[in-house]
Amino acid sequence: MISFEEFILEDDSPIYMQIIRYIKQGIAAGTIGDQEEAPSRRVLSALLGVNPNTIQKAYHILEEEGIIVSRSGAKSYTRVDESTVRRIRRELMANSTIQWVKTMKQLGVGREEAAVLFEKIWEEG
Repeated sequence: MISFEEFILEDDSPIYMQIIRYIKQGIAAGTIGDQEEAPSRRVLSALLGVNPNTIQKAYHILEEEGIIVSRSGAKSYTRVDESTVRRIRRELMANSTIQWVKTMKQLGVGREEAAVLFEKIWEEG
């Protein structure tokens, strides 16, 4: 079962997007694998204290992307293979990089200075 114990609601993006990102990050990190049961919409709604429609929206998007398989009246499961993991990793890396580059530009940091900072943080981290 996918655990939401470490899920923390943030104020910066819609809740349904946070749920999608949380599941995708788990898949990319390997903590969520193939055929893992997703909490029911009702259970996750109660656990997070959000409207059931919010959970429904997140699951619907994950279903459209082929990450979750649901059948009416049955449990929902992840459908993850190596190509899905690679696709999700690329997506998450691109999104994070875009945000980082935008922030650097807003701060007036040039490409070379940003590259030096990146290398330093990479080596330290």
